[in-house]
Amino acid sequence: MDLFEYQARDLFEKHGVPVLAGAVATTADEAAAAAERIGGKVVVKAQVKVGGRGKAGGVKLAESVEDAREKAGAILGMDIKGHIVGKVMIAQAAPIDSEFYLAILLDRSNRTFLIMASVAGGMDIEAVAHETPEKLIKVPVNTIEGLSKAQALKIIQDAAFPADIEEKVAEVLVLLWGVFVAEDATLVEVNPLVKTTDGRVIALDGKVTLDDNADFRHPDHEALVDHSAANALEEEAKAKNLNYVKLDGEVGVIGNGAGLVMSTLDVVAYAGEKFGGVKPANFLDIGGGASAQVMADGLSIILSDKDVKSVFVNVFGGITSCDAVANGIVQALSMLGDKANKPIVVRLDGNNVIEGRRILTEAAHPLVEQLDTMDGAAARAAELAAK
Repeated sequence: MDLFEYQARDLFEKHGVPVLAGAVATTADEAAAAAERIGGKVVVKAQVKVGGRGKAGGVKLAESVEDAREKAGAILGMDIKGHIVGKVMIAQAAPIDSEFYLAILLDRSNRTFLIMASVAGGMDIEAVAHETPEKLIKVPVNTIEGLSKAQALKIIQDAAFPADIEEKVAEVLVLLWGVFVAEDATLVEVNPLVKTTDGRVIALDGKVTLDDNADFRHPDHEALVDHSAANALEEEAKAKNLNYVKLDGEVGVIGNGAGLVMSTLDVVAYAGEKFGGVKPANFLDIGGGASAQVMADGLSIILSDKDVKSVFVNVFGGITSCDAVANGIVQALSMLGDKANKPIVVRLDGNNVIEGRRILTEAAHPLVEQLDTMDGAAARAAELAAK
């Protein structure tokens, strides 16, 4: 889950990372009230989960309370790269002397955590890595030992930070590590980390991504979810403990096992090229236990998607045998009744496949077609969707 900047700021403050005063507002009047509370010059910043806000006009300096009201009114409702601004952050302005970059992230390719530090803050880090790679240092962190103050100081020195703020930046890096670990994050980024003209070191802009797999340890993270931007079908599926992702297509896909489902998406997309560019409408992994209720929940989610024109159930029986899956499909269709109203192509293979196919054949549901191969079933589902 990606956080808004104001949420990252609040999380930093909770863990002692130095930040400036800030507040979030959804109206121009709320922005003015926040600016009055903070006092002095403030920065009005669009709260969208995408970069390039400044270039798009989504970050403005306000000299007064009325100026903050006016600037917030102009930013609220803006379209920034397809994201409509519904909130602005009112942040205390800072007298910036220089800007830097710090980040801690999950390095999936090397199966470790990685710290990145650069004296070229305030820029797109991708541009820094490409144009001046010598200004970006990358240091893996031992997942067991974590990050000590001594290690943090060495990283900052190796990154050639100014000597007069080495200690302060190292302290901030250790605090950011604390945020990363305590909140089960996969990314904690500060860009820019600034040195002010009076010598302070402050996290001026933050980006945080939290690991959804650790939600069970963080009931307070629920309050950080942006429900207004969440897909309704994905929310419903999550409530039913289904691994579902909405895609932009017409063939609903159900499979058991993430690898099989990913392969199914590719096969459907390939087959769909012959039928006007039909594509998969979702990723849905029902896992190893395809019970009637699980199948009913999965079919209910997919069939309620107005974009879905046909459904492809692709199951390879392993621990769960094909006869259990077939019974699940039959019972699910009975449970759904009139809600089941789109053609369903089923491909079963693996453990006890003959019995599974017999069950579906004898059930003779008018919406269900069986095919023996994955390619053939994908092509048929794409053809039905195109019709």
